[in-house]
Formats: sequence, C-alpha cells, structure tokens
Amino acid sequence: MLSPPRAILFDLDETLLSFGHRPDQIRAVVDETPDLFAPLPPESAVEVIEAAFRAHWADQARHRAWRAKPLIEARRHIARDAFAALERHGCINLTDDAAVAFGDRFHAYRETQITLYPDALEILAAFRDRGLRLALVTNGAAQVQRPKIERFGLAGLFDHIQIEGEHGFGKPEPRAYHHALEKVGAAAHETWMVGDNLEWEVIAPQRIGVHAIWFDPRGAGLPPDSPARPDRIIKALSELLD
Repeated sequence: MLSPPRAILFDLDETLLSFGHRPDQIRAVVDETPDLFAPLPPESAVEVIEAAFRAHWADQARHRAWRAKPLIEARRHIARDAFAALERHGCINLTDDAAVAFGDRFHAYRETQITLYPDALEILAAFRDRGLRLALVTNGAAQVQRPKIERFGLAGLFDHIQIEGEHGFGKPEPRAYHHALEKVGAAAHETWMVGDNLEWEVIAPQRIGVHAIWFDPRGAGLPPDSPARPDRIIKALSELLD
C-alpha cells in the first residue's frame, strides 16, 4: 500500500485524455473510400496501416523527433509509409496525394474522438481540495498540447504545467521529473507519477525515487517481457481516491 502523497504528477495523453481505439478509427476512415485499398479487404488494410503507426512511434529517437512537430505532419508521414506497405500487398490505386489525404482525414477524425477519461476533472478537484500539489507533465509540441489543455479546462487544476515543447526537455529525462518536483515543492519519495507509458511514467520516475502508478484502462496487464514493475496498477482514475 502506497503512503498518501504530498504531490502527484499526471501525464496527459491516454491518462487524463482518451484518444479512443486507433484501429477502430483507422477502419472508419478506410470505410469512407474502400475501393482505394482494393484488392485488400478493409480489415487487412487496417492491419497494415495500424502496423505502420506502431512501427513509427515505437522507435524512441524517431518518436522524439516527430513529437516536436505538428501532429498532422507525423500522420501524413505515417500514411505514406503505410501506403508504401499496402502497395507491396497489391494495392494499385494509391498515390502520394491519396496518402496525404488519408493522413489529413485520419488526423481530423481522431482529433474529434479525444475525450476526458471519466471523473478526471472531479478527481483532480478532489485532490486539490485535499491540499495536494498537482503537476501536469506531458511530452510533445506546445502547439499540440497547449490547445488540448485549454480545450478541456485543465489549466486551472494544476499548480504546474510542464510541456516538453515549452521547456526544452521531457520524459523520460531525469531533468523533467526533477524540475516538476521543484515546482510542486515535494521530494521524490512523497510524490506519485500517474501515466500510461511504462518507460516514461514507471521506469524513469522510479529511478529517482518517485512512486509510479501505471494507468491500464483496457486491463491489458503488463507485457510478459516488460521490465517495468509499477508500484500500483489502476484501470480507472477513480481508484486513485481509494
């Protein structure tokens, strides 16, 4: 059982904000122009496109480089990679213009799917009422992250907001956590980090003594080969109040 914290650091994307299930969103966009992917059936095209997304963001160096750019540019780039793979699977109707159009359409559709996780605002407000110090620590470009923070009314709930693009450093760099701890006036051992990324929000903060709580909303469980050992695993943000 974790001791009550003095401060909590929260991740933003897929922790406070849900982007929805990406393969389902890809399928929705594929279904708008199914003939484009012939002779592959839609479900096969979705598998190829989703694989391109996973491969793009799995490489840490590439992830760092692309998250500093507008997200629509990354999605266009991934669509081009996916269309190149689809051509190897026999699709003959694909062009570069079609890849860019697909990336733009997917970007627009996925952005409409962003929602707050249930009870996120209430939980943050409850922690503030208890006198806890709260920080939002998120990676990405300022022009991508700041509008989401404003859109969902999160700014006033945090004592410190730390966006990688505004500060010049981000997770999993130790500096990112040390800076946030300094801003909330708490020591590592009296602080929780809550997030969905096992490297950024579990392994890295634990190295400096922060207690790591892994958010697993789909109940997938730890990957069998994962070196991460969270101090706690939750499936709903409301569990933080237990």
